[in-house]
Amino acid sequence: MINVTVWGEYLHEKSNPAVAAIYPDGMHKCIAGFLSECDDLCVRTATLEEPDHGLTDEVLDNTDVLIWWGHAAHGRVRDDIVQKIYDRVLRGMGLIALHSAHKSKIFMKLMGTSCSLRWRDGAREHLWCVNPNHPIAKGVPADFRLDNEEMYGEYFDIPKPDDVIYLGWFNGGEVFRSGCTFTRGYGKIFYFQPGHETFTSYKNENVQKIIKNAVHFLYNEEKHGELICPNPAPVE
Repeated sequence: MINVTVWGEYLHEKSNPAVAAIYPDGMHKCIAGFLSECDDLCVRTATLEEPDHGLTDEVLDNTDVLIWWGHAAHGRVRDDIVQKIYDRVLRGMGLIALHSAHKSKIFMKLMGTSCSLRWRDGAREHLWCVNPNHPIAKGVPADFRLDNEEMYGEYFDIPKPDDVIYLGWFNGGEVFRSGCTFTRGYGKIFYFQPGHETFTSYKNENVQKIIKNAVHFLYNEEKHGELICPNPAPVE
């Protein structure tokens, strides 16, 4: 079994009626729900306002892939928790950063850049697969449309990805690297752009399939207890 933890702020759903109408139990519960359709996934959730943000050592030690959605409260995430996640990614835990998690502390720490981008409210997005042989694209159409999504546009200040799998085109003419993978230490990372809280992107079957595929792609069966090798013996 692959152990997945879906982390969400769970703030918009409790304060914005429009978001609550779409995700009455929270976006994290919606994502956990469709992931639970996979027989080989064991899924739990965690949220910002739980003790330790729901990410105790026990939870993190038993997480193979962590999914992160944040927006309104990036600054409220404790730095010591971010460091624990960072260390575990380097040792082999997978991380999926969704939508506005591009500005989360953990994603920025792993990228080492500002992760800034252009954005505007309310757009139509067409997603194009530019790497159809990648496992994350398996079983997903070559292109599909989201009638309502927040526009994220280039320039996206990230390091060069290992792979760009999806490009997004918006009805204002903007383009964006909407699905990218990275490697840090022994861990793999997937950034996926769709998922603004006031739209139904996480109920789209193609978005769901991509996230399911990403979990399986990021899973590292051979986690490493230590990243840094001991100093080699001197050569005589």
